[in-house]
Amino acid sequence: MAGKQTPIPEQVVNKIVAESGISKVGSASIREIKKLINDIETASGIPFIRMEMGIPGLPACQIGVNAQIEALKSGVAAIYPDIEGAPVLKKEMSRFVKNFLDLEVSSDGCIPTVGSMMGGMAGFMTFVRARKERDTTLFIDPGFPVQKQQHRVLGLKYETFDVYNFRGDKLRNKLISYLEKGNIHSIIYSNPNNPSWICFTEKELQIIGELSTQYDVCVFEDLAYFGMDFRRDISKPGVPPFQPTVSKYTDNYALLISSSKSFSYAGERMGLLVLSDKMYNREFPDLIPYFNTPKLGRAIIYGTVYAISSGTSHSAQYGLAAILKACNDGVYNFLDDVKIYAEKANIMKRLFLENGFQIVYDKDEDQPLADGFYFTVSYPGLSGEELLKEFLYYGISAISLAITGSERTEGLRACVSLIKMEQMPVLEERLKCFKENH
Repeated sequence: MAGKQTPIPEQVVNKIVAESGISKVGSASIREIKKLINDIETASGIPFIRMEMGIPGLPACQIGVNAQIEALKSGVAAIYPDIEGAPVLKKEMSRFVKNFLDLEVSSDGCIPTVGSMMGGMAGFMTFVRARKERDTTLFIDPGFPVQKQQHRVLGLKYETFDVYNFRGDKLRNKLISYLEKGNIHSIIYSNPNNPSWICFTEKELQIIGELSTQYDVCVFEDLAYFGMDFRRDISKPGVPPFQPTVSKYTDNYALLISSSKSFSYAGERMGLLVLSDKMYNREFPDLIPYFNTPKLGRAIIYGTVYAISSGTSHSAQYGLAAILKACNDGVYNFLDDVKIYAEKANIMKRLFLENGFQIVYDKDEDQPLADGFYFTVSYPGLSGEELLKEFLYYGISAISLAITGSERTEGLRACVSLIKMEQMPVLEERLKCFKENH
């Protein structure tokens, strides 16, 4: 960097990094990167192009806000919610799953949680107790780093592989190599994927589903970005196409559905864990010492969810119920509001490519990747850690793919949500400066 002109002075960045206590920027967590960028912005007075946090960048759905206000006025803030969830929310979630995934699921298995992160954690904590011989989760990576952090703080075992080189038919034998050991209780992945924005094809979902049945494991399908593969419009209730899902190929599934991104309702920390009827009613005798019941659904609700949080925000349940009802009734097209993410991704990827960068995860089998909430970039000759550190001098933030389970250590994850359209010329100017200096 010495002697090169950059948007943020070299000495400012170096001082803040040294004071941060972060030994390797490329290994820092998302929240650590956020704090580091905040400090550099404060010290330099120069705003960053913020691509490190997967934070929704749109106003909350007003339908939910109005319904939540009415619920608060009616007095629900003074009343503990039922642990299994408000009946109106469970009913609308069951309808939503039918309308947008073409699945029949009882409202009993639609369990409100404090964000889908809690849904995953509750599932992991319960499934690891279901069969003594099955104590390990399998991550199809790259994936959401905090789900592995949940495993670490709980002392739970997991295995992982990067799917980059195992798309299509290659996925079958790779999965079998793990499942045949007999220690896997669950498989987890996100679709669309955080951080790479890959989306599994129907062939791949069928492979995962068939193997989950053959080897009797549960599939946790994280649908945090529900419907946001904008290559197909799944927004019309009850009308194909539907959100692609492994649940078309197996009954061994648990869906994690979030209100944060698709409905821009992140601040209320509302999500749902949706169990198939088979999984909800299935009995595992090994659960009894921990939950006083062999029934998986009861164990999750009255054992794990009760112990973690005793349910979730009462008023927010009514807010989300109103949003789902509007979607189910066809009076609110939730994807119309979030298509701006794809528009921004299209522009941003073009700017990176024009200035010598490459897209790391670029295809779903033989199809170009969709534009959406995230994309991945690399720069020839630089590792991901080096690129992340270099970006600091140019007022650009991202996170390293290395912390997501990706083997593509030359890459970074970029999130488009917080970038305003009027910032695109600033991004272009900084990327041109980067290219000139490299």
